[in-house]
Amino acid sequence: MRLVPRLVLSVLVALLLLLITPAVAIAQVHQHSDEAGAPMLRSLESLRDLDYQSWQAVAYRTGEPGQSVVLRIVGYPGRVRLDHPTPLLVKAGVKQWQLPDITLENPALAGDGRDAAAEFDLDPLLGDLRNNRPLRLFLPGVLNDLPVPPYVVAEWRQVQNDPLT
Repeated sequence: MRLVPRLVLSVLVALLLLLITPAVAIAQVHQHSDEAGAPMLRSLESLRDLDYQSWQAVAYRTGEPGQSVVLRIVGYPGRVRLDHPTPLLVKAGVKQWQLPDITLENPALAGDGRDAAAEFDLDPLLGDLRNNRPLRLFLPGVLNDLPVPPYVVAEWRQVQNDPLT
């Protein structure tokens, strides 16, 4: 007879804990304005490579869903120098992609003498992905292995599909 009240109490405590537990973290995708004031959707994350160097990974899209998604990789100015055009190699298990370097198409980056940023067309990768899998990024001579966790890949896919508000 004592088993039934304990079971009921356990179920009630479990339900109470489910109700007061905070929700899962929401992706860090934000609407923002670009340099010209046009609305854009972006994901901004700081990542560390296997050499413990920090990199900023910004995936962004201007305009409506269906427009190109661009990945901007930014290193610490003065510590890295990115040559253009250099394709970004992306690996996920046995799959790999080479994303074209489109840095020189951006006048602000083309004229920036620090050469600490590069932009890549993210569409070939996003078009092939069917789930949020971990990725590894490589730039020959600069970036040896930058792990990208699945939650960041989810943000990039959200940038591709979410409408501007």
